[in-house]
Amino acid sequence: MPSPDPFAHDPHSYVLVSPGYLAGPGDRRSIFNTLDFASGWTKTVAFGTDTYYTSPCQRARVANAVESFYGGWTISYAEDPLGVPDWITTFDRNTPHEIVAAFTKLLVDGLHDNFADYLGGGRHYTGVSPASLTARHRWEPVHGSRPFRMVSPDGHAAYQMRVGWLHEYDELLTPEKSTWRMSAGTDPVYTPSWQAFFSRYTPQHLIAASTAVFTDPARVARALDNVPEGHRPLVSVTRADMAKPDPRAEAALARSAQARAMHTPPPPTAPTTLAVHVGSRRQR
Repeated sequence: MPSPDPFAHDPHSYVLVSPGYLAGPGDRRSIFNTLDFASGWTKTVAFGTDTYYTSPCQRARVANAVESFYGGWTISYAEDPLGVPDWITTFDRNTPHEIVAAFTKLLVDGLHDNFADYLGGGRHYTGVSPASLTARHRWEPVHGSRPFRMVSPDGHAAYQMRVGWLHEYDELLTPEKSTWRMSAGTDPVYTPSWQAFFSRYTPQHLIAASTAVFTDPARVARALDNVPEGHRPLVSVTRADMAKPDPRAEAALARSAQARAMHTPPPPTAPTTLAVHVGSRRQR
């Protein structure tokens, strides 16, 4: 049950919020840090607001196009760097940053050998699937639904899988047609507060990394005023000084406090940063 009058504190103070999928987007610094310090990746800042990253192999691209329709993070991979992407993942602007960070970290860590370490027989292979993670946390299937859905115990988060034939280019061009979707909100199916889309050939271990965070009931650190107003009756909020020890929550609070104290991020040491005016044939 939500704590009594949890928002009667300093609106800028950091607290622990559960479930994380209703906590709001939070501080994106962890995502930028992963990409800024990824060895060999290049960074381009365009229009003064949009940030684009490219992997050393030129196959993976990550865009944070603030003024685009989704305004969050679009990640694509193309075996042929000049060809049509093999897969595209889109996290909208309101997606909790922990979910995006889990995806980008594994992307950066595994791309050097085309994810061989995370595939069957690899040293990091776990065999964990998004379906097994939702089942582990007792998400329930919605029988007869099309697309097929798993819904969280509180009914405020959904994991969706589209079934049936779909031309692969359709989902590359239109995120709503993607094979997999995560969403959450007061009505996560029809009026979600945030959505994430994964096209058919997105590597399963990357989707599973995001799903593990998505379904994890652990508390996450947020500034009180960052929790969406419409979600406040639905979440449990604990003041940091009243919370029982939780290594993951304490680590999250430490990162949040550090981010709040820093007004500007440190300049990256490895990647090259260019400020140019660029366009894109697809803004998602």
